[in-house]
Amino acid sequence: MELHELNALSPLRAFDESLGGGLGKGNLGVLVSRHGIGKTACLVQLATDKLFHNEHIVHISFSGNVEHVINWYKEVFRQIAADKPLKDASAIYNEILANRVVMNFSQENISIEKVLGSLETLIRQGSFNADAVMFDGYKLTVASEEDVRKIKQFALDMRLEVWFSVSPVRSNVEFDENGVPSTIYKYEDLIDALIGLKYNEEIDKVVMTLVRHEGISDPKPMRVTLDPKTMMIST
Repeated sequence: MELHELNALSPLRAFDESLGGGLGKGNLGVLVSRHGIGKTACLVQLATDKLFHNEHIVHISFSGNVEHVINWYKEVFRQIAADKPLKDASAIYNEILANRVVMNFSQENISIEKVLGSLETLIRQGSFNADAVMFDGYKLTVASEEDVRKIKQFALDMRLEVWFSVSPVRSNVEFDENGVPSTIYKYEDLIDALIGLKYNEEIDKVVMTLVRHEGISDPKPMRVTLDPKTMMIST
């Protein structure tokens, strides 16, 4: 299978359609759920799909385990290549890696200004023309509103699409019926797409619900789900 055919058949086309054509530059998207539901896997699949479209991706891990992130990219690509065989899969993988940078920061030990400063240096001085940034494991629920505003402004200024994978830090947080913790709503005016992930035992799928989009809170199931066994997005 050729790469353009793979792009056309990808379940990420249904994901983008649920967002009215995609998240878009200058916007913040948030994948939120309890721990262990599959947010990092989703984030990596979103990033991989963009790499297939020759976009440039910066994946920032706040977990301290960069190797885990790199292995997720390998596994996602392996499953895609196995499901719909690509011509010269190995060559394609090596080619798309040139458009991905993985960075690692400790949220507790470095300010958001320094994180954004490092990103700007990479983009402007490192000549890495990033299209999207993935904030993997960023503790959004305990970040200051001012820090989130700075990230939002950075996305606007640098024309970047920014995605977060988020789980609440505290154990006593209440979740709504869509898998969204109550602690996320204080930032809702800064979030352009809020997606809740919640496991549904009856269908054995992780349901993805677009809870808030473009300033409107009107929860709707997306046209995709997550397979809890493979952690892959499917229609």
